[in-house]
Parts: sequence; C-alpha cells; structure tokens
Amino acid sequence: MKLLLAEDTKDLNHVVTSMLEMNGYSVDSALDGQEAYELIMNNGYDGIILDIMMPKMSGIEVLKALRAKNIVTPVLMLTAKAEIDDRVEGLDAGADDYLTKPFAMKELLARVKAMTRRGTTYAAKELAFGDLELKSESLELSSSSTVRLSAKEFALMQTLMLHTEHELDNAYLLEHVWADDEEADEETVWLYINFLKSKLAYIGSGVTIAGEKGSSFRVIGGESV
Repeated sequence: MKLLLAEDTKDLNHVVTSMLEMNGYSVDSALDGQEAYELIMNNGYDGIILDIMMPKMSGIEVLKALRAKNIVTPVLMLTAKAEIDDRVEGLDAGADDYLTKPFAMKELLARVKAMTRRGTTYAAKELAFGDLELKSESLELSSSSTVRLSAKEFALMQTLMLHTEHELDNAYLLEHVWADDEEADEETVWLYINFLKSKLAYIGSGVTIAGEKGSSFRVIGGESV
C-alpha cells in the first residue's frame, strides 16, 4: 500500500517514514502542506497522514481542498495536545482519525492499518463523473444508455472514478484491481482500459479514458447531466 506522510519536522518525518517502510508500506513524504497537496494531486494513495501545523498550507487546509474535490482517500491527522479546536475542525472537514503527539510508533501503525482497511472497503453505491453514473449494486455504467460491466471492468472503472483529479499508473491499478491475480500485467491493464473505452463509446458518453499503453490513466471529458 502507498501512503503520503506530510510532517514538517524533518527528524520525525524521517523516523515515521522509515518505520512505515519497514512495515511494508511505500511512502512519499512532504515537508510542507503545498508539497503534500501537489503530491496528492499527481498520485494515488491508500492513506494520507497530515500534520496540522505545517508551512505554506496547514493540514486542515490540505484536507479541505481534497474533500472539496471529492477525493475520499482516508486521512489521519497528527495534532499537538494544545490543538483541540484544530482537531475538531479537522474531523469536521473530513478527517478519518487523529493522533496526538507525542505518540508511540506502534499506535501510529495500528491507526494506519485501521484507516487503510476502511479505505479498501469503501464503495459508494453510485459514483458520478461528467455524464456518467456507475452503480455498484447492478455493475451498470450509464450515460445516454446503459451497459453492464464485468466485475474487473467495474473495479477498474470505480478506481478511476474515485481518483478523477490525477492519473493512476499501472502499478497502482494492478495492486488495487488485480491484487488477486499474480499473472496480471501492463497488457492486462491495457486490455481492460480498451474494453471500458469501447463501452463508454457504446453508451454515448462524452467521458473517455486518457493514457497510452504502459503509461498512466485518468477519466476525462463529459458534460454533467
């Protein structure tokens, strides 16, 4: 799983990053809120750890910007004991959990495991983007008309529609859509991308999937209905 850690104290950032990597996570780290926001806009993450007090953008400002763009990635806020009001504001803004400094590394790891587990079970009954609707109960993709998707087509489309603000690379898609298939590779991803492109055209949607074989992918286009 891939995490983003945004913590402006360099020593703590390094220690937490190392601990998470030792426990099997892939970690991108940022030292200020603006850097964190830009990383999130350009990458897919399974969980985000945000310190509240950071230069350029606070953790709360980053969180509000993400939720305003309908980015539902789970977020754990790191707070100081004196930041009770900020902690409440963070939870109100859409944080999934918070941890007060100083903290034990075992507790942080437990919170991260719980947070990412919730994230992997997230599945809205309906997702919308542009003129598209994706329904989880019936596996249907609808625009001017409707088509039923296979389970893997649905999982891929859902993943793309949950991350409309940035591109997702092959490694991310293979981990999140084909985690149960060790033989899946870039060819598999490209095959299913083309299946979905054909079905988007079939239902008359203005939405398509941008990206070339072996590159990253993102849903684009479409007028809201």
